[in-house]
Amino acid sequence: MQDSLFTKIIKGEIPAHKVYESATTLAFLTISPIHPGHTLVVPKRQVDSLWELPDADYQAVMTTCKKVANRIQEVLQPARVGSHVAGAEVPHAHVHLFPFNSEDHFWDRPMDPENVADAELAEMAARLRMQDEL
Repeated sequence: MQDSLFTKIIKGEIPAHKVYESATTLAFLTISPIHPGHTLVVPKRQVDSLWELPDADYQAVMTTCKKVANRIQEVLQPARVGSHVAGAEVPHAHVHLFPFNSEDHFWDRPMDPENVADAELAEMAARLRMQDEL
């Protein structure tokens, strides 16, 4: 299997704005956020679908999602932190976590990566990063 974009990020071949890392998962900001703070949680094991993960890896992804969602809530204080498991963009299991304040806000479309400044992502990652975990 060819390395996915996310596997290349995990290996350090492509830069990313990391928020959290464990032995089996990585959380980093997406370059196409729905709202500032939009984070992707991925298993380090590359599989196409979240549902294909071995139970231990699936549980690790969900544990990381909870930690990161709680951090987004703590730092950004939105009404809610939403999640999407779409998996169509990159053939590597992943969960989207993002802050939102209303149902309409939840269904907003992602921004074009060309309209998101790297400096903004770096600043947001610094705010959300869990220092003791990376």
